[in-house]
Amino acid sequence: MTNTENETPVQDGTPPEAETAEVPAAEAEPQDETAKLAEQIASLQQELLYARAETQNVTRRKDKEIADAHAYAATKFARDILSVADNLGRALAAIGDEQREDEKFKPFVAGLEATERELMSVFERHGITRIAAIGLPLDPNQHQAMLEIPSDKEPGTVVQEMQAGYMMKDRLLRPAMVGVAKKAD
Repeated sequence: MTNTENETPVQDGTPPEAETAEVPAAEAEPQDETAKLAEQIASLQQELLYARAETQNVTRRKDKEIADAHAYAATKFARDILSVADNLGRALAAIGDEQREDEKFKPFVAGLEATERELMSVFERHGITRIAAIGLPLDPNQHQAMLEIPSDKEPGTVVQEMQAGYMMKDRLLRPAMVGVAKKAD
């Protein structure tokens, strides 16, 4: 048969309907590939964001650890020197009024008091502070209850301090060892 005027001529032997059907199939394949690539790009962008966030967190953590190391480098030394402060305080407490008035002991007592003032000044410069205890409610973060004492004070109130506690900035160096009030029998 010959081609009619309404039909388009066939050049490669395929009917015109077949040519139009192949075009969408050929276009569908690149669209699927484009969609897959877009998903991969989105996934990689998300992973990049997570990696950046993790890097920032690690950097912040490192900076905080360095700052803490500088701020609390002397913690072990400070704990060790607390016993010196305790012994110095005991020595001063053991000196009676008679001995304080005796002319022979006055320079000795003055030297001990000056040493204690200097030690407390050094503590203050390095952020070491004594924990308040007597008359306050027991704080397990700062006080260590060693015994209960019958008292007319509110139960749980610190009524005796056996050993002073100290903080270094916001960290506990040593808890205060205390006696706590309990209801009198």
